[in-house]
Amino acid sequence: MFSPAIEKLINIFSKFPTVGPRTANRFVFHLLKKQKEEIEELIAAIENLKEKIKFCDLCFLPFEGEGGLCYICQNNARDKSLLCIVEKESDLASIEKTKKYKGLYFILGGTISPLKKKEKRQIREKELQDRTKDKELKEIIIAVNPNSEGEATALYLERLLKPLNKKTTRLARGLPVGAELEYADEETLSSALEGRK
Repeated sequence: MFSPAIEKLINIFSKFPTVGPRTANRFVFHLLKKQKEEIEELIAAIENLKEKIKFCDLCFLPFEGEGGLCYICQNNARDKSLLCIVEKESDLASIEKTKKYKGLYFILGGTISPLKKKEKRQIREKELQDRTKDKELKEIIIAVNPNSEGEATALYLERLLKPLNKKTTRLARGLPVGAELEYADEETLSSALEGRK
């Protein structure tokens, strides 16, 4: 229906999370109305994202800066005996906003589907095993979304971490089942962190 250049960009935007063909369509036609300078600014920002952003060696949080560690892992004031495992970066950001958690993090990079057994390899399983061998580590908090994938992931992680003989806890059920950490308010997240078991 549209020119190949427009169709190609609609197709690219459609691959973004939560963006369907209609929204992708709106994005493209919005961009067509923009000045050339604004488009060049967007292109430069996307190029900078791939050139300047790297992932933390310990927690996998994307950051811009020197060395291999993000600002959280470099912070000596953080409690190195606590490790909070989250699914994605936005979950880490939500927990940080509560200002209740002072430990370190590990970003899994995904979840395990209870229906697809081969998806286990999509999480950073080996990296997590290496990270949890740290002798300073006393408690591991599994902070995944309380939905079917999160539940399957939590159960898998509990079995994976059991041989370490370290205290393993999960967020309290203050979060509604089926909700996502990213959208939880700070009060609910604070209660869930404090009531973990």
